[in-house]
Amino acid sequence: MAIRPNCIRAARAWISPTPARSCEGTKMSFKSSAVMITGSAGGIGGAVAEAFAREGARLALIDTRANAEQATRLQALGAEVLEHPADVRDARALSAAVEAMLAAYGRIDVLVTAAGVISSGPAEAIAEDEWQRVIGINLTGTFLSCQAVMPAMRRQRYGRIVTLGSLVARNGGNARPWIDRAEITRASNAAYGASKGGVHALTMFLAKDLAADGVTVNAVAPGPVATSMLADYPQALKQLIPIGRMMNAAEVAAAILFLARPDSAAITGEILDINGGVAMG
Repeated sequence: MAIRPNCIRAARAWISPTPARSCEGTKMSFKSSAVMITGSAGGIGGAVAEAFAREGARLALIDTRANAEQATRLQALGAEVLEHPADVRDARALSAAVEAMLAAYGRIDVLVTAAGVISSGPAEAIAEDEWQRVIGINLTGTFLSCQAVMPAMRRQRYGRIVTLGSLVARNGGNARPWIDRAEITRASNAAYGASKGGVHALTMFLAKDLAADGVTVNAVAPGPVATSMLADYPQALKQLIPIGRMMNAAEVAAAILFLARPDSAAITGEILDINGGVAMG
């Protein structure tokens, strides 16, 4: 009788400190994996939480306020749910969230940093406090979230960190002000692009820092995603997407789960584009 390769991998993993997994078919389960998600109440964060819940993960939901309706919905899918309100710009609040998660689940297998805000408008109109707000949540918040889980992941010699980058970190933004100046008022601006460019660089630095400890660090870089953050996205820019539509949050979540799987151990320091063909290569 032939032995399926994925079952061989599961057998080998039996002696490793990685989370529980399944060898049924080709689907790898996150059952019993402890997953922390920042920005869990947002469009992408919520989709990520639901995707992990459907695979049996134990969730720690980190957002600025508790969301009982979301927690109930995820529990109905079979997930254990810990809610811990925190601002990702507050290192002490994040440390408290990590301690609560360790007390509840005993470990942290996955961190997804989905907390983020968008900003639009021309660069000369960006106020200093708006710049600080965007950099603070998108970049500093990502760094502090990663920093908070690093000691636990190093101790257990296992971890998957997936950050949220963006297409605009590499293409200078999607707006075309030389064609239509109004586009820049409804598409992400320099503050947002700079914050996400920083996330890309941070991801690569952390990937090297943590590689020897069995921890991978990768980013997904979505193009325009159909969430409330981009509800006013210009129709003319939507038409430039080769697949003919904006991305949806579930598609981004699927890519995040791929990078978070135990058998993605050799993938680290990567920026995975999810942009419908807007940028290639």
